Amino acid sequence: MEVQLTNRQQHILWATVRHYIATAEPVGSKALVEEYDLGVSSATIRNVMGVLEKSGLLYQPHASAGRVPSDSGYRIYVDQLITPSLRSRSVSQGSSAETLGREVEVALQKHLQWEDRSLETLLQGAAQILATLSGCISLITMPQTTTALLRHLQLVQIEAGRIMLIVVTDGYETHSKLMDLSPTPEETQRDSEVIDRELQIVSNFLNTHLRGRSLLELANLNWSELDQEFQRYGEFLKNSVAELTRRTLAPTATQIMVRGVSEVLRQPEFSQLQQVQTIIHLLEEEQDQLWRLIFEEPEPEDGGKSKVTVRIGAENPLEPIRTCTLISSNYRRGSIPVGSVGVLGPTRLDYESAIAVVASAADYLSEAFSYFNP
Repeated sequence: MEVQLTNRQQHILWATVRHYIATAEPVGSKALVEEYDLGVSSATIRNVMGVLEKSGLLYQPHASAGRVPSDSGYRIYVDQLITPSLRSRSVSQGSSAETLGREVEVALQKHLQWEDRSLETLLQGAAQILATLSGCISLITMPQTTTALLRHLQLVQIEAGRIMLIVVTDGYETHSKLMDLSPTPEETQRDSEVIDRELQIVSNFLNTHLRGRSLLELANLNWSELDQEFQRYGEFLKNSVAELTRRTLAPTATQIMVRGVSEVLRQPEFSQLQQVQTIIHLLEEEQDQLWRLIFEEPEPEDGGKSKVTVRIGAENPLEPIRTCTLISSNYRRGSIPVGSVGVLGPTRLDYESAIAVVASAADYLSEAFSYFNP
């Protein structure tokens, strides 16, 4: 959403969001004058809030009430206003986001010794700590099993023009795919032994270059780097390996560790029983839909760390949580995403802190996961 705000409008939107997050009450100009050093009069604040309302960033729940941030207002707040300089303007901050992130790391290190725990126990403990420190519903997916590495690859001629691709993983699982090479009439007349030798040469070439790589990496290889000698096989190998990877090793929904439901549902945003029931139904009965939403692969930031994804209100495609905010990030095995960690709460959320705890928990689990070999 492209909204150009003046410096004053930014300050007043920031203060309005902060005050509403803290109080859950519609915000009036008087409250901002009393609690935030904005350097302008109450009348000026009212005028600016009116402009922000016309821009769709604030709204009035009732004619005589103060203003409340809209989903668009929260989006501007998250994308543009939660910088260190703006955070420092709060009158009573408590723990900063950076400090809370460190608290998450300390709590995880103190209470979770991954060397002595099963992976499932580790994730259950992490989910509970994340829920306690964030005040939100925590969501941690069990890891994917698509981190298998290529141990051996073989191309075998079955009959004229038909070749089988056989892949063996480091766990000694075998996958195969039968392919049509669509030979030219001249190639059809070629000696079968010559083709077998060529396929062995190609197999050796591929094993030399691909052994030890993740199968997820194979689907995204730059096949144009194959030697000119093997370009005849390049296109069908590219398509076949990618299809084989997608078909046999595509990510599938796994169990999601859920903690903190009872605490979050006491908040005023969840006062209607019907809304609570739909959220609980999603968390308990439709985890596959939720899993597909939170397990994705955003572009990694510098240093290989995953970005944190923030979906606010109507940005969530799942109807039960379109009045909520979902914040998530992947944890990884090396450079490959294998699971997600996230928090779910009302849109009236302490975004700085929630983003910090999710990022810290994802980094911790990425480190811990290197100790396991699922």
